[in-house]
Amino acid sequence: MADRSFLSWPFFDDRHRELADSIEKWAEDNLGGIDHDNVDEACRVLVSQLGEAKFLHHTAIDPDNAASRLDVRSLCLIRETLARHDGLADFAFAMQGLGTGALSLFGSQGQKQSWLHKTRAGEALSAFALSEPQSGSDVANIELAATRDGVDYVLNGEKTWISNGGIADLYTLFARTGEGAGAKGISAFIVPADTPGLRIAERLETIAPHPLARLVFENCRIPASALIGAPGQGFRIAMSVLDVFRSTVAAAALGFARRALDEAVSRANGRHLFGAPMADLQMVQGHIADMALDIDAAALLVYRAAWLKDSGAERVSREAAMAKLYATDHAQNVIDKAVQIHGGDGVRKGSIVERLYREIRALRIYEGASDVQKIIIARHELARG
Repeated sequence: MADRSFLSWPFFDDRHRELADSIEKWAEDNLGGIDHDNVDEACRVLVSQLGEAKFLHHTAIDPDNAASRLDVRSLCLIRETLARHDGLADFAFAMQGLGTGALSLFGSQGQKQSWLHKTRAGEALSAFALSEPQSGSDVANIELAATRDGVDYVLNGEKTWISNGGIADLYTLFARTGEGAGAKGISAFIVPADTPGLRIAERLETIAPHPLARLVFENCRIPASALIGAPGQGFRIAMSVLDVFRSTVAAAALGFARRALDEAVSRANGRHLFGAPMADLQMVQGHIADMALDIDAAALLVYRAAWLKDSGAERVSREAAMAKLYATDHAQNVIDKAVQIHGGDGVRKGSIVERLYREIRALRIYEGASDVQKIIIARHELARG
């Protein structure tokens, strides 16, 4: 049983504790038989189920309620719990939020009404199309062009490593519109998946299977009404969305780490070596202590960042970067120790800790690699001097 004592921390309200209980119960009842050999269909089913259970309501604002806002602590609690049970379930949930984050934060009322009812109900899948072959972490360097042509924009270029690519109904796309150099010349758009000129050029396979694709846009025409916010505001929109969702990536890593610790403790208590329980070995005890310490430290950073954002901070770039950097890097360490404690069984294909070992690695790269998080943190500290 994963430790839940952190729910008594002052970062949370009673509604968060009730949410933690409900998503835990739902995960126990629904996440036992996911088909990881068919990730496209599995994600569609998971999104539908999460929508039916109303957990997707947390991924976007309610377009019918002007006072509605994203609650980052709720997003983090759900992602942590889903990741602890199944990484693909976490992925399916997370993409509904990341893919519509720009609409929640900057979309017009018409844009919100057109899409958020569907994504919150699990009736449409969303995606966040930012990365390009030559610009992953360097967002200001994107090249995909959006050229104004009368009442339309015409898109030409590529996006790659797009989560939900190939199965999404809606892409939030970032393209160069040329209002200025670098970050000043980027805008954000809504692009429905069935728009002529949008082509899935390649499906990408990774060590932990997820729906990923390279997208090609060839004279892809979209109306000017597809623009999110103002022209040239795309970089700010992208950074604002990441400011919210980077903390949730850290929460997913925390969920993976908690599951790894649970599996390691169970293994240590249940296996005998040299005539005694493995748990009696001081080396194993040292591993367990390090794992528990890393998890609690990560949790403090994650929920500090989430609480700060929910408390009204306009930007939490420094705190979110710290949470993502520490939680993802140290979850990798925790999971590695769990594999070591399991010995040969830890690298057996299909075992829980082997799956966790493959799942965690991508979290140290997407939504800003660990090295990028260090740059963000350092720049904030240097600016204070």
